[in-house]
Amino acid sequence: MKTCPITKKGALRAGGYSNRTRATQFNPTGMKRRQLNLQKKRIYIPELKKTMTLVISTKAIKTIQKNGAFATLKKAGLI
Repeated sequence: MKTCPITKKGALRAGGYSNRTRATQFNPTGMKRRQLNLQKKRIYIPELKKTMTLVISTKAIKTIQKNGAFATLKKAGLI
């Protein structure tokens, strides 16, 4: 399962029964899997003077912009 290494979030199950899905044979429960919005990003860490390529969620990108790359990646255990 695809998860974000920073926020530790994965895919969710969402939805439920509707009258149309009760009549179908392919997805009788009506549950759908909602995937994360994962992006491949190159992040420069000035404290280490190097770049890292990560597949992270868009929420993690906002967290990096707010708290800084080094602090966020160190807290997640990626450095």
